[in-house]
Amino acid sequence: MSRAQDERYLHYIISRYAAFRNIWWSMANEYGLLKHKTTDDWNFIGNYVMQEDRYGHFRSIHQCIVPFDHSAPWITHCSFQCTDAYVTTEKTDVWREQFGKPVIVDEFGYEGNMQHGWGNLTAEEMIRRFWEATIRGGYAGHSETIIPADPAHRLDEPVWWSHGGELRGKTAERIRFLRKVLKDVPGGSSLKKFVHDWDDLCAVPENEPANGLEICSYYLLYYSFQAPSFRQFHFDDTTEFRVEILDTWNMTVTDLGIMKGKFTVKLPGRPYMAVRIKAI
Repeated sequence: MSRAQDERYLHYIISRYAAFRNIWWSMANEYGLLKHKTTDDWNFIGNYVMQEDRYGHFRSIHQCIVPFDHSAPWITHCSFQCTDAYVTTEKTDVWREQFGKPVIVDEFGYEGNMQHGWGNLTAEEMIRRFWEATIRGGYAGHSETIIPADPAHRLDEPVWWSHGGELRGKTAERIRFLRKVLKDVPGGSSLKKFVHDWDDLCAVPENEPANGLEICSYYLLYYSFQAPSFRQFHFDDTTEFRVEILDTWNMTVTDLGIMKGKFTVKLPGRPYMAVRIKAI
């Protein structure tokens, strides 16, 4: 459409939908594939939405290959699709630091069995990527591309990814477990990455200091595909902590009781484990 048509269309859409509280705006799905639009066009669209939406809903833009410059003032949060087959949500904290805005990895691949790499992740890998995004201070998006084994199901029939319907995978219930974990963060805060040890992936509440010199009220550590049989901790000599082991795959919480000083947490030696440490 022309610039005038864009403006007329946006005016209608914003007038129609901005009054709803559960709205946020994505200026494009895979903007780079629309070759007739320039960066100036996208900035015009984004700025127009920012000016016309009196309720200030969230705004971003979704890429296929090259991410948009998320430092643009009309962008409220970063929206990333990951096209690397192996490095996906592991970059969440890098993007947070680079742009100083919330990061949503809204397309990093799906649980499924399609031929394409973006549509044949295992549920274990899906959940690992969710936890990586979360501990690094961001958010991730879920979908499913499972083609049923039923011989009557044609390969070109719709899957949940595009048409909804019945979820067949194992990811959704484990995302629900992660959500319960996040609801337990003190003050309902979001998380940010915390440097605890060189090979630890650790998060603390967003509103707490992360300089390592002060004790935080809450630490959440995730061991991804690593499988340690124990980890040792030492924050100070006096603070008491309640220590729990979270099995992110089996969705269990094991309370190890109260510990302080230098203490050892015994782990089961399998992947996808987390440790939650809460100051008393």
